[in-house]
Amino acid sequence: MSAQVAVIGSFVQDLAFKVASFPSPGETRIGEFFTGPGGKGSNQAVAAHRQGVPTLFIGAIGDDLFGKGYQEWTKNEGLSTALLVVPEKPTGAASIVVNERAENAIVVALGANDALTPEHVASVLSSQQKVSVLLLQAESNLKAAEEALHYSRTKGIFSIFNPAPINPGVTPELLAFADCVTPNETECAFLLEKFTGQRLDKDVTLFSDEELKRALEHIPASTVLVTVGSQGSILFQRRVAPGSIRSISQGEILRIPSMAVTPVDTTGAGDAFNGGLAAGLVKFQGDLVQAIRYATVVAGLSTERPGTAPAMPSAEDVTRFSQFYS
Repeated sequence: MSAQVAVIGSFVQDLAFKVASFPSPGETRIGEFFTGPGGKGSNQAVAAHRQGVPTLFIGAIGDDLFGKGYQEWTKNEGLSTALLVVPEKPTGAASIVVNERAENAIVVALGANDALTPEHVASVLSSQQKVSVLLLQAESNLKAAEEALHYSRTKGIFSIFNPAPINPGVTPELLAFADCVTPNETECAFLLEKFTGQRLDKDVTLFSDEELKRALEHIPASTVLVTVGSQGSILFQRRVAPGSIRSISQGEILRIPSMAVTPVDTTGAGDAFNGGLAAGLVKFQGDLVQAIRYATVVAGLSTERPGTAPAMPSAEDVTRFSQFYS
């Protein structure tokens, strides 16, 4: 299979618990349990794959029950993978607690994800001739991410870096190799404080366009796309979009609203958005704004089902809301 989207990142086995409210320290609560495939890289790959775009997931797993189960799951899903098996490391795992308001609290143990090597990434990417969009996150080895971003720059592949979860190892130099950076509000605030030493004094959605431009200028990528949950997303075209990507004019701000949904579980919504964005760029031949609107629908629909990867909507699901992105 010749992939058009390559996703490099993490797989973790989700161990999810649904409770009425989060337990206090020292408190035990009875809840419902669910387990399934997760991890930001895998989730985003599944989201892109389910949009009918040929997608390849590159990651690392342990030689254990969770790793073998994931290989079987992706085979049944039809998702192409290039997985580095690391016998000395466990497959990543995540504890997810979801309350009745669809809020979540998550702890991730990266395990084998932290052993993903630049050599494995480079070898796999060099075997793929049709990749036009590369998608990465901060939940696996950043040296591997750096290798992939360098590769994409030399080959003219549009790269999206989702700086999630918050990772102190993310540097301005790393982000400068990405064409598009997609933090949420919290990650955006973290990056700006890390890079400038100053905290944001208010929610980014309350910033004027001029305030946003001054703040987001410190994130060194051509395109900065901040997701703001139920309020949608904010696009800042910091520099001219590269290659065949079509966007708003340099220096402009565009605020894109969310889609009205009734959320059951918001876990993985950011991953759905990023995977939908990568797929949308392929579907709409580089039209960034249309791809963002498409990703908004993918993310919104994902919240109406429990779980992460299993909750990702299909292209058919998304097409029913074509009025939002057409």
